[in-house]
Amino acid sequence: MGIQVEFNPDLALRNISEFKNGNRKEEECIPEAIKEGESYNFLKKGQRNYWLEGEIPLLETRGNNHLSIPVASIIIIESTHFVLNGELWTKGKYKVIEVFDKEDKIHFNGFAKI
Repeated sequence: MGIQVEFNPDLALRNISEFKNGNRKEEECIPEAIKEGESYNFLKKGQRNYWLEGEIPLLETRGNNHLSIPVASIIIIESTHFVLNGELWTKGKYKVIEVFDKEDKIHFNGFAKI
């Protein structure tokens, strides 16, 4: 069978409306008023590995690989795998380094922040 692990070059969370509509937990969504310098919890289904040694993009996802341009630059502070009701999850904490406005400026080239 094997061990299913996903390596993520970014953190992709849902729009906060998914939490407000009762579809997702708050930690699965981007905070409504995300602020530089603040830390937030995240929750993702599955066993996911993130780069912990530098800044990565925070994206908004609608699922099925429908991803936004980067919303912010973050650092993953901690990441833990756990089992809940027989399903594997990844939870953790990230710190916001820079919040981006909605312009179409490029902020990352692969793992390198521009």
